[in-house]
Amino acid sequence: MRLDGARVLVAGATGVLGGALTAELAGRGARPALAGRDPARLARAAEAHPGAPTAVFDAYDPASCARAVHDAAAALGGLDAVVTAFGTVAFGRAAEVGDEVAEHLSAVNALAPAAFLRAALTVMGPGSVIAAFTGVVAEHPQAGMADYSASKAALSAWLRAVRREARGSGIRVLEARPGHLETGFADRPVAGTAPPLPPGGDPRRVVAALADAMEADAELLRTAPDGTPVVERRAR
Repeated sequence: MRLDGARVLVAGATGVLGGALTAELAGRGARPALAGRDPARLARAAEAHPGAPTAVFDAYDPASCARAVHDAAAALGGLDAVVTAFGTVAFGRAAEVGDEVAEHLSAVNALAPAAFLRAALTVMGPGSVIAAFTGVVAEHPQAGMADYSASKAALSAWLRAVRREARGSGIRVLEARPGHLETGFADRPVAGTAPPLPPGGDPRRVVAALADAMEADAELLRTAPDGTPVVERRAR
């Protein structure tokens, strides 16, 4: 797809990763719409993109996720892409992480992104893109992060299945599976404490690669062992 002039909704635009992605897309000429959970942070994020429509959503309310998509489409006269760039994390052994935490991870990391992208499939046409950040744990689950890994793997499985469904309609499905990034994400767990982690990658490098992947109609963005983002036209 061509990003110059594209109408793109970024869900999670108030976060470090989502904010960097919004700036990258706007820098390439896209017309962004911003969705976030906190109204005050959303208003501040929108200051960098005058005229961009905004929408507040609650990950525990799938209807609000769908409504954000429809509102953005109405405000921009349609949508060419929807990207979800939000999530939450928890640390701890599986026997110690409570069911409420596991449910929270599933709601925020799998069900809410799916609600955004499901709604997008109903308003977008051939040549458009739906994209989501999962993470390397979707492919390589980590001890001490079982429920977090499972929530990301669930979204990854959903994307793979929808990719097959959407091929006939001409809608592209893009998954981003980056490794650990320096976004402060691991410092804000809903439960537990992060183990010692190696230095994370640069989120700006990853969002630039994601924008490249969108323009190349690619299906997967992953991180090589040396931290280099790798765009793959066909997901494996």
